[in-house]
Amino acid sequence: METTAAGQGTKELIVEVARRRFAEHGFAATSLNEIADEVGIRRQSLLHHFPSKELLYQAVLLEDLAAWSALVDEAVGEANEGWPQVERVLRAAFTYFETHAELVRLIRREALDGGPMLSTEVGQYLRPQFERAVAFIEREMDAGRLRRYDAAQLILTGYGAALSYLSDAPFIERLLDDDPLSPAALKTRREHVLDVLRNALEP
Repeated sequence: METTAAGQGTKELIVEVARRRFAEHGFAATSLNEIADEVGIRRQSLLHHFPSKELLYQAVLLEDLAAWSALVDEAVGEANEGWPQVERVLRAAFTYFETHAELVRLIRREALDGGPMLSTEVGQYLRPQFERAVAFIEREMDAGRLRRYDAAQLILTGYGAALSYLSDAPFIERLLDDDPLSPAALKTRREHVLDVLRNALEP
């Protein structure tokens, strides 16, 4: 396998550099030449691994979404019911997004810019999870273990609470005059959102 001077696989390093650049500049403003330069290879070498910018972007986003999907599967692996299971998945989601800031920015850019994967692969990964979550919450509501609400809207509320806070961190910092991404601030936000949803959902 081709490796860099530091020993990291070239393909993995390309994805790492591309992830950061796509998150910072968006798909259209990201240059394959700049990615190749930062990795320390020629453009043709980059194209050997990823024949187009679209395929490189796809590799970046799908790698992150696959990791997210695996985390959700692990979080729902234990057969809990009612709020404890909802809280377990929410905590896993917050932890993942808090430690994958570049994925948050990529998702935001996909949504705002209508990126090249918005209606295809992203939907392929996220919609089944969304539908499974809706079905679980509705089942728990039917069993009386959760209060009756619009399940889809509840999930969107939780999703938005996590992603909006993280993606809007620079603006929030000016509002609070404090670092919103510090461990203490993240914990405060996480527990606040969980408390709001707990009060809404617990019978």
